[in-house]
Amino acid sequence: MNHKVSIIIAIYNEEKYIDACIKSLLQQNYKPIEIIIIDDGSVDKTKTIVTKYPSIHLFSQEHLGTARARNYGAEKATGSILIFVDADMKFQGNFIENLIRPIEDGTTKGTFSKLEYVANWDKPLSRCWNRNNKPILPEKMRVRQDINEGDDFRAILKSEFLRVNGFDNIGYTDTWSLAKKLGHKPVNAPGAVYYHYNPETYSEVFSSAKWIGKREYKFGRIGNIINIVRNIFLFSFLRGIYKSIRYREWQFIPFQFVYDFGLCIGSLNKIFNASVIK
Repeated sequence: MNHKVSIIIAIYNEEKYIDACIKSLLQQNYKPIEIIIIDDGSVDKTKTIVTKYPSIHLFSQEHLGTARARNYGAEKATGSILIFVDADMKFQGNFIENLIRPIEDGTTKGTFSKLEYVANWDKPLSRCWNRNNKPILPEKMRVRQDINEGDDFRAILKSEFLRVNGFDNIGYTDTWSLAKKLGHKPVNAPGAVYYHYNPETYSEVFSSAKWIGKREYKFGRIGNIINIVRNIFLFSFLRGIYKSIRYREWQFIPFQFVYDFGLCIGSLNKIFNASVIK
């Protein structure tokens, strides 16, 4: 007998992507599933798009951040397995089936997938985003292929999630908190293919980089200050020139300026108001 699966999506101004995400989830060959969407205070047309699908369970909260939204979704879930995905993702029809197979087999309590492909590799800034990652990622993929354990749980037994009270509300790295509290990491689920959009406009690059800049650093506020110093104009220019030559992408120069500026603004926000909200 198949376990009931609850798919939880926290959304905040995702009108560009949410429709394609929902459609690919409704076409999954695994049953039974429920799709729970928590709107985290969107001010665009996201909620209107979601309401077109009567089978979707839509809940709303004030803009409190992704961790609280996901935890709220877990409270509403009736499935024994929770799956956490983002609105800017699309999934092959057997994604859910393959993602949870190791859990149903009893070999693990949680999984992730290495087969996370970049959905918009044709966009120059999307390629720059991927190639800017540390450590460097494979071409057209968002996950390293030399690992068999991840930091983020895509699927996990609900009992395990509730045992440690879900995600900590710490901002960009909130999903990493689950593995730390559980004391074990998710294992790779073979064959679970999905596609994730990278930022593809300068506005999206800035917004995402600012969100990353607000993360918790090893040395607290000192870490935020170090991050600001490392991303000042001169260093951005040198990195942009180097990467534009290395990857033959002239867009890397303006990309690096926008990305690094976003990191600096995020760190400044963290220093002065300690906000963990995107």
